Amino acid sequence: MKKKFVIKNLDCAVCATKLEDAIKKIDGVKEVQISFMTEKMKLVVDDTKEAEVMNEVRNTIHKLEPDVEITEK
Repeated sequence: MKKKFVIKNLDCAVCATKLEDAIKKIDGVKEVQISFMTEKMKLVVDDTKEAEVMNEVRNTIHKLEPDVEITEK
């Protein structure tokens, strides 16, 4: 399932890359792309694990970048 998010309060492109790398390691994430410049995140997740994966994605973002807010587009 493809999902799009607005991602706010991300400090730099390096932070975006750090989040991408961590999110890619989550079981059920097929693809992730974060753009610091456009403040957008595209995510492709396994349909059968969507709720579980999204919870883990949010936890990972909060753990690595506590000030970052994501909202579904």
